[in-house]
Order: sequence, then structure tokens, then C-alpha cells
Amino acid sequence: MAAATAAARDAYGRLLSWLAWQWRDIAAAEDALAEAFATALACWPRDGVPTSPEGWLMTAAKRNLLKMARRRRRDEDPTMTVLFPTEHDEAPAAVAVPDDRLRLMFVCAHPAIDPTVRSALMLQTVLGLDAARIAEAFLVSGEAMTKRLVRAKAKIKATGIRFEEPGPDELALRLDAVLDAIYGAYTLHWGQADDAASRDLAEEALFLAELVAAHMPDDAEALGLLALVLFCEARRPAQLDAQGDFVPLDRQDPGRWDAARIERARSLLARAAARNEPGPFQIEAAIQAAHCHRLQTGSTPWSDIVRLYERLLALHPAIGARIGHAVAVAQATGDPMAGLRLLEQIDGKAVRAHQPWAAARAHLLAALPGRQADAAEAYRDALALTREPALQRHLARQMAALRGPLH
Repeated sequence: MAAATAAARDAYGRLLSWLAWQWRDIAAAEDALAEAFATALACWPRDGVPTSPEGWLMTAAKRNLLKMARRRRRDEDPTMTVLFPTEHDEAPAAVAVPDDRLRLMFVCAHPAIDPTVRSALMLQTVLGLDAARIAEAFLVSGEAMTKRLVRAKAKIKATGIRFEEPGPDELALRLDAVLDAIYGAYTLHWGQADDAASRDLAEEALFLAELVAAHMPDDAEALGLLALVLFCEARRPAQLDAQGDFVPLDRQDPGRWDAARIERARSLLARAAARNEPGPFQIEAAIQAAHCHRLQTGSTPWSDIVRLYERLLALHPAIGARIGHAVAVAQATGDPMAGLRLLEQIDGKAVRAHQPWAAARAHLLAALPGRQADAAEAYRDALALTREPALQRHLARQMAALRGPLH
């Protein structure tokens, strides 16, 4: 059981990308791989874990695809020739895998696919996330996300969308969706610093950001995304204290940050800025760079951060940016009510179930005289919206120590 779980976490995306690319059918590849994992769970405890779990799973999934094809009476289809297993089958070559995965992400960004589902399709197909987890990033229900993904995969199969690497012009047109998916994957680990699967997801997102920047070294937003992820990853060592409890960014010890990663991120951001093609990821990276000024100065330039958020909102008024802007305004002005007003201007039922919004609201209410009861209720809401123990302990301590001054 443990070996199959580890193989699923470590190899699912690589296996699915290779199978989908060879078979030209994402849904069929998912079904075949799921059946292979189910077989592994039944066989490995009895027969022992194979020397190459990934190779075993690949062979089993290819056999499953072959059986599916036979059931569909497609024995003459030439795509089947790549699926016949041999005694020499092994895991896909490590060098070729990243290109397969990146190509599959660009396939998922095909213009014939609904723009609202392209990034979500990549998260499921390339990173192996389930619909419920993906729904968290897009602030929709798991049921709604499942329906979107099923429709998208059905359209890919029905319309015969080509599984070919896009040309240079097409690559640029599809890049935004790919970058959004990578960033979406990275943001899903926030607030879950002591969860192994979430750490793996963050590392996977960093790997993909590196890969895209390497393939498109002159694209300012690709460089900006890589810089953004590096700034955030540089602070990972300080996200938990000695007891394993969550530490908010403004209370982290800068001495525990990775200075080398911060310096590399600054260099990438400078390269992106030199192209004079501003975009959301570059501005978000600049916001993170401003937070990292504390490493040199000991203070956070909140007024500069407010101005950067204003630029970001003009380009991309996402909910995360609006929450960050509200908190920055409260910090820059020393007026928590100003930040609270901005938070409560964000409309929509979905945001009320968005943990970062609830936590920010609780923090600002706690800083207002006479609002302790409201703050306690808001902290209870924030606690109910996270399953991460380290974050739960932090929120519980904040609720137990309600006091007036804004931290």
C-alpha cells in the first residue's frame, strides 16, 4: 500500500503524460492508469513490490489500453503498435519525460478547449490532482469542476484535437494558460506547510516553472512566474517554527530565508523587467521581492507593496490580489478598518468559503477595538476552512489571544 501510494505521488504525472501522448486520449489514459494502480494495490502486498514500480505501472497501464482498444474493435488502429508490452519494458526515459509533460500542457491549452477549463485540465492531467482539490483553486464546487473537466476531455476526443507540439506562434498564444496552471498548482500548497503531498506539489510546480522558463527564456511572464515561485520557496524554511506551528510572513525570521534563491529570483525579475512587457506574474514577483527587503533592512515597505497591488489589480483583479491589497492597505495606513472595508467589498458566495479571505478578515477584526467577538467568530470560520494542523494551531492561538493593536 505504501509503495503504491509513493509511486502514485512520484510518478502519476509522468506516466499519465506519456500514456496520453502516445494514445491521444486523456480519458482513456486516466482509466488505464487508475486500473493499473488498483491492480498494484491488490498484487504488491501479496507478490512483493517490483524492482521498478513505475515501469510495472507503465506496462500494466499499456496492457489496459490494449484491452480497451480490443473491446472497441480497433485492432487495426496504428496507434496501438506503441502499446504492445515486451519483456524489456521499462519506465519512460527520465530525459524525455519533462518535454512530454510540457507538450501535454500546451495541448490542454488548445484554443478549441474552453478557456475557463484549460488550466484546470492541466492540473488534473499533468499533476494528477482530483477535481475537488482543483476546485479549491478556482473557488467553485467539486461537482462543477468535475463536470467541466469531463466536458473538456470529451471535446478533445470528439474533435480530434491534435497531440502535437505547437509551433512558436501557437506556443506564445497558449502560454498564459500554462503559466496559470503552474501557479495554480503552487498556490494549492499554501497554508499546508507540514504536509508532504503539498510540499511535493510545490516542488513539482517549481520544476515546471523552471522548464517553461528554459524553453521560453525571452518571455517576460515566464521569467516572472519562476521568480515569483523562487521568492516564495526561499521563505519555506521559516514557514514553521521549532514546534512545527505556522508562522505568518510578517513574523518570519528572515535569517532562515534562502538568500541564494532570493538573489536568483531578483536576477530573473530584473531580466523580465528589462523586456518592458509588464504582466501579472512579474508584478506578483515584485510584491514578493518587496517582502524580502526585510532581509536587508529589517522592515517591510508596505506603501510600495500597496502601489504594486494597485498595478496588479489594474491588470488582473483576482480575489487573491484583492485580499493581499486589503491587508497591505491596513498595514501601510495603520488603519485596519480601511483594509476590512476593502475585504468586505469582495462579492460572491465563494469568497466566504475561501480560507485566506476568512483569515485576513479575522486578523483585521482582531485589531479593531470592540470587535473581539466578531474576530472570534471570523477565526472560527477560518479554522473550519482548513484541514492543516499547523495553520489550525496558529489560528487557534490568535483567537485565544485577541487584542487590539495591529501586528
